[in-house]
Amino acid sequence: MNERTALLASIAETIKDYRSGELPPPTPEHVDRWIQQFDREVQLQMLREMDYVLKQTYFSLANVTNFLRDLVRTEKLVGQDPCAFWRTVNFLDIQQGGNSQTEMLELFDKVLQEQCGFRVTECGVESAVYLYLDDGLFTGNRVRRDLEAWIATDSPAAASLHVVTIALHSGGQHYANGRIRNALTATRKECAITWWRAIELEDRKAYSDTADVLRPTSIPDDAAVQDYVRGMRHPPTLRRPGNVGGKSLFSSDAGKQLLEQEFLKAGARIRGLCQNLGDTQRPLGHMTLETLGFGSLIVTFRNCPNNAPLALWVGDPWYPLFRRTTNSQTAIKHLFEDLTRDAGDER
Repeated sequence: MNERTALLASIAETIKDYRSGELPPPTPEHVDRWIQQFDREVQLQMLREMDYVLKQTYFSLANVTNFLRDLVRTEKLVGQDPCAFWRTVNFLDIQQGGNSQTEMLELFDKVLQEQCGFRVTECGVESAVYLYLDDGLFTGNRVRRDLEAWIATDSPAAASLHVVTIALHSGGQHYANGRIRNALTATRKECAITWWRAIELEDRKAYSDTADVLRPTSIPDDAAVQDYVRGMRHPPTLRRPGNVGGKSLFSSDAGKQLLEQEFLKAGARIRGLCQNLGDTQRPLGHMTLETLGFGSLIVTFRNCPNNAPLALWVGDPWYPLFRRTTNSQTAIKHLFEDLTRDAGDER
């Protein structure tokens, strides 16, 4: 087996449960079809780096389940009697877009039954302890919008809130925390907020040199990228080379620079190919602020965030490594399930 064949197989094995039951299992042929869209001279190097990175950034169902099992028993959170603590918790299911919170709660429900013998729906009677669970915090907009709405309507005058995510990006957490605090002040409510995560990643602009996300060191000599940068109102933030980031997600700075350059070039090209992408779908991933893109490489068994480089998830005519489920697709799916269920009830 040559190196390329081995790498294709290794990557397919790492991501083998991606959207299991919805998509065909990833195969070496699937990975190969994706990588062949890049220049031939960089394909083997990219496969090496992606094989390394995905082993750090891909969260399988087993990874997520183990994190939740550990969370149930985390003494700093639950004290000496974990099951007694969980009996007091109100589990929020308030997400305004997508289905990640509901699905994560379903998974936590199984873990709670396994560890304590009762379900999420049996918890939280006459308690002011709340938990917001999701798979990832990126820009922070989703969690802050959900919690702003909850604070304005249903939250009590005083509460204790635990926000739990698999991946947390520090810039997004800082932004979301500030907006949530403003909402509490506006409503004159009190809420002690604690943040919990499996991994925390540095993405703040002031710490770009040590970021755990993709922040290019230079703008490549590529026509599509040059055109994109010329259209920006302000020069993009670049990092100084020499650091792989605090979480060591990359094999080396050279490996990180390779992905930054190639994903930036591919993302700029994809924006020209896929006319349905909005302005905020930037080459390195969704970002409301005008940048080169968010640049996260976190992917879970459930889905790939749109904050990841476009080259990982955009489809038609580009071939994605991780085909995404969008919020609108999720809504349509559940509408169809509801209609089918209703039709069955009528029969």
